[in-house]
Amino acid sequence: MKNILVFFCLLLSTQLFSQNYDESKIPPYTLPNPLVTNGKKPVTTVATWENIRRQEILALFENNVYGQMPKRFDSIQFKSANTPGMVMGGKAFMRRAEISVWRMGKQVKINLLMFIPSSAKKPSPVFLFINNRGIDQTDPTRKVQSEFWPAEMVIDSGYAIAAFHVSDVAPDNNDHYKEGVLQLYPEQLTLENGMKAIGAWAWAASRVMDYFEREKVIDPKHVFLVGHSRGGKTALWAGAQDQRFAMIFSNCSGNTGAALSRRQIGETVKKINTTFPYWFCDNYKKYNDNVAALPVDQHMLISLIAPRPLYTTNATKDVWADPKGSYMSVKSAEPVYSLYKKKSALPKSPPKVEVAIIASPLGYHIREGEHDLTKFDWNNFIRFANYHTRK
Repeated sequence: MKNILVFFCLLLSTQLFSQNYDESKIPPYTLPNPLVTNGKKPVTTVATWENIRRQEILALFENNVYGQMPKRFDSIQFKSANTPGMVMGGKAFMRRAEISVWRMGKQVKINLLMFIPSSAKKPSPVFLFINNRGIDQTDPTRKVQSEFWPAEMVIDSGYAIAAFHVSDVAPDNNDHYKEGVLQLYPEQLTLENGMKAIGAWAWAASRVMDYFEREKVIDPKHVFLVGHSRGGKTALWAGAQDQRFAMIFSNCSGNTGAALSRRQIGETVKKINTTFPYWFCDNYKKYNDNVAALPVDQHMLISLIAPRPLYTTNATKDVWADPKGSYMSVKSAEPVYSLYKKKSALPKSPPKVEVAIIASPLGYHIREGEHDLTKFDWNNFIRFANYHTRK
């Protein structure tokens, strides 16, 4: 019931906002240049980008937006087992894994669900999904087959598909988000640039990546991270932090995801920090009324994914997530991809509705509909992955 009420509240707020969306109210702004160092020197080579500027931008996001990403823990353990027999009419087998991490005498467990094509002759590439909705969305019995996670479609396309739920690592509410990963890192809660919920979810994605590097049925060189909404924000941050993820898919991620903060339209920095004060570090709140002072904007986060393929989306009725600002953000990351000789095929203006840009290191579509994750989105994720893996 609580999830249903939250959904309808979000839907109502989106509908109300769509009546007041006015581009003329966007203040003048100048985006920070990802290819100019903190010392005002231009970045013209991959070496300078990777050794200097990329590290600067990563630190700016850590200190001002998402918080630190702890790297150390005392130990990690993996347990996995197949469910007896085939599923999906013999097309796949199901495997569950338990990832346990210890630090300072505390433990957190991440439960991972996987479906692997039964026809695979070698380790499978995998779509790893960050589930930020009800656990039924990734129902292992497949009695509930949601468009939000169409495992059958992915299996039919020759990929494995996996998911973990955010509640295992940081419950998605202000009262309980500390019950999980942050028990391992209590010091983060005392720091102005300390990790909070979204940072914890990104941390967990990397622990799943640790597991994939040891899992014989998964190809660790082809792990594609997928997230929707707050999960889409997380996918971008995890992909920026952890370059082992080969491809990133960020669906309807909006503010502090793909959308430019400086446009200050839809869900602004102040609104997101007020509604979800437990998502980002405390320093981020300092910019609630002074977004222009932010030393970064979201095109710089997208730039941190380079040269890996990245696909983002929007929906026509999801104006709260600022589709235009999201597209402008991805478009503004092109100069960094160009350093790697990766030529973007994104048009100057956003493509027509339901026209997907696939043959490009930076992919994009906007579809008809609401703030959601649908089979249309997943179909284009698969097309994009096919193109970049030459399947």
